[in-house]
Amino acid sequence: MTWLERFSNLFRGEALGRALDEELDFHLEARIGENIRAGMSPQEAERDARRRFGNRTLAKERSREMDIVAGLETVGQDVRYALRSLRRSPGFTATAVLALALGVGANTAVFTVVNGVLLRPLPFPEAQRLTLISYRPTRGPFHYQPSMADAHYVAFRRQNQAYERTATFAGETMTLTGAGDPVRLQAAAVTPDFFPTLRVNASLGRTFLADEDQKGSDQVALLSDTLWRSRFGADANVLGKTIVVDGARRKVVGVMPPGFAFGLGSPRDAGLWTPLNAAPDGHNSFSRPVVGRLKPGVTPQQAKAELDAWVRGLPAERGRDGMLAETLPLKDLLVGDIRSSLLIFAGAVAFVLLIACANVANLLLMRAASRQQEIGVRGALGASRWRLIRQLLTESLLVSLAGGTAGLALAALGVRLLLRMAPAGKIPRLPEIHIDGWVLAFTFGVVALTGIAFGLAPAFQATRRSLRAGLTAGGRTNTARGEGLRGALVVLEIAMALVLLTGAGLMLKSFVRMRSVNPGFRAENVLTMTVDLPDSVYRTPNELKAFHALTLDKLASLPGVVAVGAVNWMPFAGALVTGDFQIEGRPRSSHGWADKPGVSPGYFRAVGIPLLKGRYFTERDSASAPGVVIVSQSVGQRLWPGEDPIGKRISMEDHPKPEDWLTIVGVVDDIRQSDLKLKPSATVYQPYTQVPRAGFLSHMSFLVRTAANPQSLAPAFRAVLKEVDRDQPVESVAAMEDVVGAAVAEPRFQGRLLAVFAALALALSVIGIYGVQSYSVAERTHEIGIRMALGAPQNAVLRMVLRRTLGLAAAGVALGTAGALAVTGVIGKFLFQVTPTDPATFAAVAAVLAASAVLAALLPARRAAKVDPMITLRCQ
Repeated sequence: MTWLERFSNLFRGEALGRALDEELDFHLEARIGENIRAGMSPQEAERDARRRFGNRTLAKERSREMDIVAGLETVGQDVRYALRSLRRSPGFTATAVLALALGVGANTAVFTVVNGVLLRPLPFPEAQRLTLISYRPTRGPFHYQPSMADAHYVAFRRQNQAYERTATFAGETMTLTGAGDPVRLQAAAVTPDFFPTLRVNASLGRTFLADEDQKGSDQVALLSDTLWRSRFGADANVLGKTIVVDGARRKVVGVMPPGFAFGLGSPRDAGLWTPLNAAPDGHNSFSRPVVGRLKPGVTPQQAKAELDAWVRGLPAERGRDGMLAETLPLKDLLVGDIRSSLLIFAGAVAFVLLIACANVANLLLMRAASRQQEIGVRGALGASRWRLIRQLLTESLLVSLAGGTAGLALAALGVRLLLRMAPAGKIPRLPEIHIDGWVLAFTFGVVALTGIAFGLAPAFQATRRSLRAGLTAGGRTNTARGEGLRGALVVLEIAMALVLLTGAGLMLKSFVRMRSVNPGFRAENVLTMTVDLPDSVYRTPNELKAFHALTLDKLASLPGVVAVGAVNWMPFAGALVTGDFQIEGRPRSSHGWADKPGVSPGYFRAVGIPLLKGRYFTERDSASAPGVVIVSQSVGQRLWPGEDPIGKRISMEDHPKPEDWLTIVGVVDDIRQSDLKLKPSATVYQPYTQVPRAGFLSHMSFLVRTAANPQSLAPAFRAVLKEVDRDQPVESVAAMEDVVGAAVAEPRFQGRLLAVFAALALALSVIGIYGVQSYSVAERTHEIGIRMALGAPQNAVLRMVLRRTLGLAAAGVALGTAGALAVTGVIGKFLFQVTPTDPATFAAVAAVLAASAVLAALLPARRAAKVDPMITLRCQ
């Protein structure tokens, strides 16, 4: 036999078995020969040799374990035996695989989103060196995103030593015409250093040159790959062509690579980029995000120290005590507030997985208990305890692998459902959310850990009994220890389910309360249309006002319209103009902050804001008439307590001239302008016809109150706009109820998703309780039969089973309540008018769990109560 044949024989189990048999026969025969030479008869010599030699099968097993290849063969034997064993128990296998598939699938789906949004690095070279450069006020009326004022950005860029490049940018919406129908698209204005800072080059053409942010040289644009393909047919000759953006002609100089859509500082994709000139201007207070690329060898801490020193040298601004420096990873601008929600969801699905594992561990405990005779026989034949544990672990790992594979299929569906449930635009980096190698590694890592974790306890429990206990009476021995472990797992399941149910209950209660908040106006039967007019076409306030007046007239003539109005910053639509004002006859100072919308005379009737005193605006309140305003109730009560504010005068200017004073002609009810969680806004309304600056008139929302379904008027809305100016696309047409509903979309999403996880946890817990009680009843059938033979009534047996269930439920509720009190504080910032320790929610959840536990145990209890003692005792 050649060496190659010998080597190949190592991989053939039969050849290796024959070799071991030959080796053992050789040693046995040698021992027999020694005994015969010592004077024993052949029969005595063989008997003594076999006694001294011991168990032949065990010796072969030990020999095999010393061989690596043979060790792999024994693993294969374990796998084949485990597959046969699982195939003989299809009910157990299906239940365990389904439980794990739900747990692993939910975890994989959430991890896929977490990986894409939070963990995956930004697709830029050395993205870890990109940081946001920002400051924020120590106190002030505004919520600041990471940003800098233009003048401060230019000053910092000149003297900074930590960054090799810096750039600022701003998200915008722009109108593209001349490439098909006019379209309003997301875009970004960026300084020329923006793309070199990110180290991204155009796939076609070039990016902006250093001087293309200067006036006269800034009439250029870059296209996204998506816009290039959808609007220009992927024409390579697009370079040099002229497009019209917001009414201004721009030359296309480049097309960005596929997948690049950064520039808004939001989840929305940018389709077009234009140059931004960030020159200092004392007349604006624009603040924009600033990104910088750290120099090699410079740490974020060193950059933060340099920024700290620079910020401390800034002069204090009115209304602020000072500024605090901030340097953040660039990813934080994209992730925003979704980070907290995703981490909460990740924690919730981890609980679901733990409940699934506890469920499967209980199933394995019950299955192992029913196999005591089989385990005893295998032990009697020479199998060591470790060999038996390895076999049982192999079975649990196979179950886990099957559950993980099925969970991956569920995760693919779960990711789509999760993204569909999420509010539009709330989850960033959508193209990067997909199942990849990291997700697969996470899934199968979870599979391996859970397979070992939920398989170890049953394996040790099943193999701790003596051979005699396993072989006598079919393996039936004292099961108190196993029953206690199964009960402990049920308690753990109930406790974790209670934590999830409590969190979901708090979120849903918070959502219901938020949804019931009165915004201060009537949103039903109101349709809205928002338009942004380019300053390159509508240059003056009079041109803008003429557009708005013509549009209002045409909308009022539509059939079914009850009232029509316009407002430059519609409630719950995002941005608001907010600031302070001066009061006639009082010292110049800040009298508080107020929203300052410009509205048409019919706005209050169209949106349903009630008048409390005075009058609404009329057509007589034109640009040539004396200036007037309407204030909300809170403004009047705060500034003139106990007095009538009608006739009082205020000014929006810091140093008002005589013509800048505005007379209060009406008081209306307070409304919530931006958030249902916040108190009603202090608001000062001004007729849009008297707003002097074009910048406050280019963005306008038109609202009509209809007698029927407002959505039926949407085509007519678009037709009106096309009739007034065919080159202006509609930014959005939406029912006001949908606009208000979007304000609660995120808490609705959070509540729904937590409710799904909680329902899953509750279902798994109920299945676990049912399984444990069913097995307990079957295990104690003999005892129940004796009790009934001695006169115990059916109700007593029923109470005995339910009493144990209630005991487990009570222990689980107590443990879960303690856990919920410790955990629910995490979601406190998401709650509205509900405390994290809300007693009603805790009580309701405890009642639901207790009732579910009783219902789950009712069927096994009824089965126990119907045991026939004669049949039971005869079978035993």
